[in-house]
Amino acid sequence: MKILHKTTGAVLLEIESLSGADLSGADLSGANLRDANLRWASLRWANLDGANLHGADLREADLSGANLRDADLNGANLRDADLDGANFSTGPTSAIPTSTGLTSTGYLSRVIKIIKQIFVS
Repeated sequence: MKILHKTTGAVLLEIESLSGADLSGADLSGANLRDANLRWASLRWANLDGANLHGADLREADLSGANLRDADLNGANLRDADLDGANFSTGPTSAIPTSTGLTSTGYLSRVIKIIKQIFVS
């Protein structure tokens, strides 16, 4: 798998799988992580601003404190992911994920709370 920068197309990382990888604090803004296997990965405080995570497997990943502003999470599986303190702010052209695999009511309620803060404030 090649992780490419969204704007420049430069190869940021080339690896077979990112399952269980420690990417804590990494700047992955604009990265193309479409359909990436990030299960059990640590993305604590990672910058995923504008990243393409469409269809990514993020089950049981640690995304606490991560910046997911303008990230494409459509079709991503976030089941049992730690989203505590994650930033889901969106710009005017960003879509709220429609099928993220969130089934745990605890995580789903956090996401709903964040979305309400964004649009009600």
